Amino acid sequence: MNGRTALVTGATGGLAKAIATALAREGATVVVVGRTKARAEEAMRDIGAAVPAATLEPLACDLSSQSSIRSAAEDFLSRHDELHVLVNAAGVFRKERHVTADGLELTFATNVMGYFLLTNLLLEALKRGGSTDDRMPSRIVNIASKYSGGPSVTKIDFDDLQTAQGTYSYLRSTPPTMLGRVLLTQEFTERLRGSNVVVNAVHPGLVKHTGLLQDVGGPFRWVTNTFGKPAEKAADTPVWLATAPEAASVSGKLWAKRKELPTPGMGSDPAARKRLWEECTRLSKIL
Repeated sequence: MNGRTALVTGATGGLAKAIATALAREGATVVVVGRTKARAEEAMRDIGAAVPAATLEPLACDLSSQSSIRSAAEDFLSRHDELHVLVNAAGVFRKERHVTADGLELTFATNVMGYFLLTNLLLEALKRGGSTDDRMPSRIVNIASKYSGGPSVTKIDFDDLQTAQGTYSYLRSTPPTMLGRVLLTQEFTERLRGSNVVVNAVHPGLVKHTGLLQDVGGPFRWVTNTFGKPAEKAADTPVWLATAPEAASVSGKLWAKRKELPTPGMGSDPAARKRLWEECTRLSKIL
């Protein structure tokens, strides 16, 4: 990874911080994205302590805010012509429904729109970073989650993307956003064919002691902290997808433990991924 630049969102803690640390250890210049510059710099100090030779840069970005995402992308592009690895790892679980300044429900805004908009704004840099050598493409790694393949398989309700109808709960709002990340991974893959940029999603499983569940608390957080794996272990597959030569030729898949997972139900529906792309395009006003 020497001479290559990686940008990791949500890198101030948990899984994303472990990924950023591993990429720094591999020799990449790592752009540590946090909600504020101060939080990014604090994470950089921790990463630097673990990897004294690390080359790190802070980048402030609130992934729930489209104006913040645009400013962060502009900031990055003012300093870098190329991007070689983008790890979209920021996310939220929210106990109560919140609406962002853009008029979007916070979970959807962060977990889906944040991935969609930031990736689109950095696409040209990623394309420039992709070597003509097929073994060295630029790589996008989306942290997602597998979802139920049974009778109640997770679906995206396109008539209620903002979870505005009925009773709000994180169990209702969050799973469709994980499916959304898988669908966007597939659609980005289709649109990037021939560009030497590969895109994959990862199911890391339960990760203990993550700030992701701070707002939720309760039994779910207890189970995660009790039975989840350490962030460093959960980072293995994302880092493998971001760096390994054997992962350079795969794209559009969902992975766990370096093995491909099925994407049942709506996750295998090309019409669903195209419709989600169209909705994200409309909501972000990308032309």
